[in-house]
Amino acid sequence: MPKEKYDPPDPRRMYTIMSSEEAANGKKSYWAELEISGRVRSLSTALWSLTHLTALHLSDNSLSRIPPDIAKLHNLVYLDLSSNKIRSLPAELGNMVSLRELLLNNNQLRVLPFELGKLFQLQTLGLKGNPLAQEIMSLYQEPDGTRRLLSYLLDNLAGAIKRIPTEQPPARSWISLQEPDRTRATALFSVMCYNVLCDKYATRQLYGYCPSWALNWEYRKKSIMQEIMGCNADIISLQEVETEQYYNFFLPELKEQGYDGFFSPKSRARTMSESDRKHVDGCAIFYKTEKFSAVQKHTVEFNQLAMANSEGSEAMLNRVMTKDNIGVAVLLEVRKEMMELSSGKSLHGMEKQLLLVANAHMHWDPEYSDVKLVQTMMFLSEVKNIVDKATRSLKLSSVSGETNAIPLVLCADLNSLPDSGVVEYLSTGGVDCTHKDFKELRYSDSLTKFNCNGKNSTSNGRITHGFKLKSAYENGLMPYTNYTFDFKGVIDYIFYSKPHLNVLGILGPLDPHWLVENNVSGCPHPHIPSDHFSLFAQLELVLPNVPPQVNGLHLPARR
Repeated sequence: MPKEKYDPPDPRRMYTIMSSEEAANGKKSYWAELEISGRVRSLSTALWSLTHLTALHLSDNSLSRIPPDIAKLHNLVYLDLSSNKIRSLPAELGNMVSLRELLLNNNQLRVLPFELGKLFQLQTLGLKGNPLAQEIMSLYQEPDGTRRLLSYLLDNLAGAIKRIPTEQPPARSWISLQEPDRTRATALFSVMCYNVLCDKYATRQLYGYCPSWALNWEYRKKSIMQEIMGCNADIISLQEVETEQYYNFFLPELKEQGYDGFFSPKSRARTMSESDRKHVDGCAIFYKTEKFSAVQKHTVEFNQLAMANSEGSEAMLNRVMTKDNIGVAVLLEVRKEMMELSSGKSLHGMEKQLLLVANAHMHWDPEYSDVKLVQTMMFLSEVKNIVDKATRSLKLSSVSGETNAIPLVLCADLNSLPDSGVVEYLSTGGVDCTHKDFKELRYSDSLTKFNCNGKNSTSNGRITHGFKLKSAYENGLMPYTNYTFDFKGVIDYIFYSKPHLNVLGILGPLDPHWLVENNVSGCPHPHIPSDHFSLFAQLELVLPNVPPQVNGLHLPARR
């Protein structure tokens, strides 16, 4: 876990005393540190209400125990308990995850609670002068001893209490949004979007609050597959799927459940050796073969598009082309049997119905909001090209060039919040060329190359597209899809075509009370295998009332 710069308290403890005149004038006092000294034997319970404290100096007293209520001081980054008579520490000390420095020197500690391993931000741990077991002191005295000892304590926490440290999270609730339209023919299907956290990214450096055994892929993959199987979605879009795991785990497991799939790794794989290539992650789409068959499969490489369409833009070459994120798309044919089963109506004469499923993973760095926005425009441009080529190849001249000719489901880890330019662009159909997410960099000339709406109109200073998209999760229904110690927010999405699709219901968020009650600092967690929560939605595809036949293929009438 990257640590913020930590400055220890000034040992001089400089202070000024407010004058009576300053107090009379309403000047506010501020003190973030507190020192208690004088051979104190016990602490007042009033101390635990001082939750604003960032440093607490309790050294050189006669304390024999520390109450569990000390954990209420959740803003402490410095705690000095040195030179007391402390024999044991409360397990609750492990919940003080803001601590950077914990000094326990010269006490009477014989054991340490395994919960101390949860202090993943701790940089200094003082243990000298305690009669601790040799095993503990040997670890502590090694190079990088604090980190090694904390890892040992965290990894052994579950075994020490004979079970995984928290109860299983409750099932996520189903949120119904509307009933199916019974007045016309429809086809119902479900979609899952899930970033599974690739093994090479699941490190203690990034997720120091999670035991190493719970970060291990062999442990996590079982829970990931349980999550996927539990949703039983008709269409599954996954991000951060390792190449080797796609072919050796995901595809074989899901084929047994009636799925087929399509996968592409990030662009870097093309320049790697076979042994290195298998560890590159990418995007995958799975679909139930009893309900869909694949007509076309496509891979979109953003760095290749950036290079081909830079138009002299240094930002395009230096910022976008250097990122190897990708997207994938599968053009599906909806099986007639599935449509009849969903609608309860005979669809005689309606032989084929198309559905385009797209899945992407955009660049992660918050400092590159421009790159994410450009990548999204590139992806939608390529999706538009897929639609155009599909309608032409099927010789459907009546709908050729129509952006919304084929229903679209777009799943993605956009690494962008709901108020970002990326989401504005997708959900409203356009974004200003001067949007702050472009960071005043020169992109406008190259962006006109991405044909999403006729000539990709830039009139009135806006870049637009013709897709009519809506998010399945709106109005804060999901407070976060990514949940780590440093960041909690919505960055994963399921978008769908408004002209053809309705969302009937979604899988709601994990109970926030469970996260609080079990002191879950972030995910992954022994019970939550990824740092992302899955999205799951049931959609309704409205079929044409009177299906026009063109080469035996039917595209939905616009609404």
